[in-house]
Amino acid sequence: MKPYMLAEANWKDLKDTVIDLAILPWGATEAHNYHLPYGTDIYEADAIAKEAGRIAYEKGAKIMILPTIPYGVNTGQTDIFLDMNLNPSTQLAIINDLAEVLHRQKVRKLLILNSHGGNDFKTILRELGLKYPDMFFSSCNWFKALDKSKYFDHEGDHADEMETSLIMHLHPNLVRPLDEAGLGEERKSLVKGIREGWAWSERKWSRVTKDTGIGNPKLSSKEKGEKYFKDVTQKVANLFIELAELNQYDPYE
Repeated sequence: MKPYMLAEANWKDLKDTVIDLAILPWGATEAHNYHLPYGTDIYEADAIAKEAGRIAYEKGAKIMILPTIPYGVNTGQTDIFLDMNLNPSTQLAIINDLAEVLHRQKVRKLLILNSHGGNDFKTILRELGLKYPDMFFSSCNWFKALDKSKYFDHEGDHADEMETSLIMHLHPNLVRPLDEAGLGEERKSLVKGIREGWAWSERKWSRVTKDTGIGNPKLSSKEKGEKYFKDVTQKVANLFIELAELNQYDPYE
């Protein structure tokens, strides 16, 4: 049993525990090319939260990792079979209910550990910050924590070399042979501002990619995934520690 994992903890251990930071991993259930499971984002969120939590807890951080939310925003993937969607308004309702519990129990800091590119919690946390002014809300995208070019040969952001390598390391039994994987080729927007990244429009997934992947996974390996996992969990753990120690009433230099 890991006392920093709420799903594994028990009432005897927790009834007198002080928690400085609650962490809510958030994934998605969606197609990941032909070779990765629909639960890829969930498996990644679970593993990164658990290992980063272990590192932070062993260094004295008073944290609690909540069970992972398995569904995310997939409004651009409505025609991809069984890609499950939560609307942003539903996410707001879920986080509001959980924040109410934490606030009532005097846990004043919440971090959302995001594992899905379609999720964006900034506006939700802005709104909840008005409702709970004595709480500190934050979110992070673990997949943006490191420079992926230092670990992988091909760029991408969905079922790419990074995600494939991670799942090869974490759950090799769930990865189909790479010769069955699509190339993850992406059709780029005709709008220059969107291509350059300073303008935005939701990608309609079945029009952007034939195999649901974006990024070539063919050079993926378990070894690459293991190295990346070690480094990204260390960096995420450091964030857990900093937030746990933070004075939420005076968080600036």
